[in-house]
Amino acid sequence: MDQNNYSSLCDFILLGFSDHPKLEIVLSGVVTIFYLITFVGNTAIILVSLLDSHLHTPMYFYLRNLSFLDLCFTNTIIPQMLVNLWGSDKTISFVGCVIQLYVYMWLGSIECLLLAVMSYDRFTAICKPLHYLVIMNPHLCLKMIIMVWGISLTNSVVLCTLTLNLPRCGNNILNHFLCELPAMLKIACVDTTAVEMSVFALGIVFVLMPLFLILISYGYIARAVLRMKSKAGQRKAIDTCGSHLTVVSIFYGTITYMYLQPGNSAPKDWGKFLTLFYTIITPSLNPLIYTLRNKDMKDALKKLMRVDYKSTKINRNWKS
Repeated sequence: MDQNNYSSLCDFILLGFSDHPKLEIVLSGVVTIFYLITFVGNTAIILVSLLDSHLHTPMYFYLRNLSFLDLCFTNTIIPQMLVNLWGSDKTISFVGCVIQLYVYMWLGSIECLLLAVMSYDRFTAICKPLHYLVIMNPHLCLKMIIMVWGISLTNSVVLCTLTLNLPRCGNNILNHFLCELPAMLKIACVDTTAVEMSVFALGIVFVLMPLFLILISYGYIARAVLRMKSKAGQRKAIDTCGSHLTVVSIFYGTITYMYLQPGNSAPKDWGKFLTLFYTIITPSLNPLIYTLRNKDMKDALKKLMRVDYKSTKINRNWKS
């Protein structure tokens, strides 16, 4: 069998942090904790925003999508990572690696665009409050979400297919804890400049352009907030926008550093820790940020907890 064909179908070895055995033990505990926080927090946001009729607004429709996205994101990465951290077997099947590569790139692209859509929602709510529900009608919200998922899927298919078609000449050791595009490029045995420049160019489209739109939106929002005469209105606008800005800062800060570097010049361990941050920690922070800074979400959570407590109490009294 031809060596190139064979290498394209063999399992991959994910080195991860195998050169730091003690660090692996610590990381396995940390990753497990953040995984549970992510699962519980994002599931709670989805359920609360669905069950409370006051939260059936465009803002919470997009927040549900972000929470669902974070759940998909972590479930694509963490189970395999925990297997890698807990045991001596560092392999991942070719099919598993390909699926992880495509889905990881797809979901990452979605989050970039979704955060931009969420900023437009906040811009419309604060700068055009009287026309907000007319502009951000359910049909438009659904259409924008479908476009975000569809465009991101196209981006993933193009970049990942280009990367997987590069010959690897038997190289199957990835110096990472997941099948990520930069790590796959490094094991190619040909010049990858063209693919790297494609990643850089599409990175500008999917990272810098949405970030530019977010900054423009918040420029208008800041001006509108400063013109508000009501202190309560200013406080509510700052609370809702502050949550989104915090998430944007954390996500775009790490993703820009990772993907907008021609030649992928980031130090290997630094790159791993940054990837760990925006794939594990950021999804767990999102529900905390949106619930702690958002009065409507906190009130809805308290109300549902009271209802659950009362129903439990009634059931106990009935049984007794």
